[in-house]
Amino acid sequence: MEVITFTKDTVLSDVHVHSSSKKHLMVRLNKVGQPVFRTHFKILWQNSTLESASEDCIIITDNEDKEKQRKDEGSLVFKATKLYDMQAIENLLDEDGDLEVQRRPQSPSDRDDTREYARDVVCPTILTIGSDGQIEEEECVNNKDVIKIEHTMATPLEDVGKQIWHGAFLLADYILSQEDLFRGCTALELGAGTGFTSIIMSTVAKTVYCTDVGDDLLEMCERNMVLNRTFTEQAGGGQIKVKELNWLKNQLCTDPENPYSWTEDDIAQFYDHTTVIIAADVFYDDDLTDALFKTLYRITHALRSNCIIYLSMERRYNFTLRHMDVTCDAYNHFRNCLNNFETTSNGKQRWSVQEIKPVFPQFFIYEREHLELWKMTATPLT
Repeated sequence: MEVITFTKDTVLSDVHVHSSSKKHLMVRLNKVGQPVFRTHFKILWQNSTLESASEDCIIITDNEDKEKQRKDEGSLVFKATKLYDMQAIENLLDEDGDLEVQRRPQSPSDRDDTREYARDVVCPTILTIGSDGQIEEEECVNNKDVIKIEHTMATPLEDVGKQIWHGAFLLADYILSQEDLFRGCTALELGAGTGFTSIIMSTVAKTVYCTDVGDDLLEMCERNMVLNRTFTEQAGGGQIKVKELNWLKNQLCTDPENPYSWTEDDIAQFYDHTTVIIAADVFYDDDLTDALFKTLYRITHALRSNCIIYLSMERRYNFTLRHMDVTCDAYNHFRNCLNNFETTSNGKQRWSVQEIKPVFPQFFIYEREHLELWKMTATPLT
């Protein structure tokens, strides 16, 4: 077994830092020896009662009335914050409505040694895979309210796709609040990681191609599809196909020895029907960002139908010796690539780029500060 060595480049997503430790359930070790956890993410369906602005109103344009936009945004944010606070309070109440105070555990010196303790209270429970190879699901939660995701915690930079990041929540919120935009579509997710956003998209789409690279990551992704099968079926969702798609290669993987390769039928259906492409929080390395935009250009020009692209990302600020200041280099490079993509044309279509203001309802608990959502639309040239 390959041994993972954690270096100074090891990173941990804020999503996992801020999650309650009791929600982290270790289920296994992956092929490279990393602990894999299972976390339940509750969907706050009551937020769907928020007044959702139409798509035309939440897209920033130069001709928009900025003052009206600020007022509308403030109103929606206030409502979302109020519901967020109510949910946080409700989580602290017991069945009778009494406030439950979370107390620190006693130190070993304060405990009665004669007392018998339940080890499963403080130790992770190891779940197993059934003899038929299927994942054994827990039925302790309502499937329509909870997404169950297997993920790692701290990882080297090259394995960050095995964690969940805020950008996935933002894109998931937009899909849930604008379901009619995606209903019945065929969608592609690039850099899907754990598959969180693909699972959300599958609740309204007909087919979702959930893609990334690496057998270990794709196996984790496929396990998450199985874990949430009941959830997607209850939503009347479509099919999810987990496939390998390497941004550094010009062709789709067709190796018959690869369990996540593309068949001829897959490729034909993909190019004939895909109209939506999504990617969440994959802009952290300049070389990979360049490769992603080249992949977008190559795929969109091969599709039979016009396509809309949604990209969510987080602006991350770091102190650099080169600038001797706090900068956001990865974000700046992303914006440059975005601008270059908009000016690129093959004579058949051109692209327009718009930022979607994150004032739509919030279905997951997270902070939206420094998060952005971008929409790229192909317009045929006459």
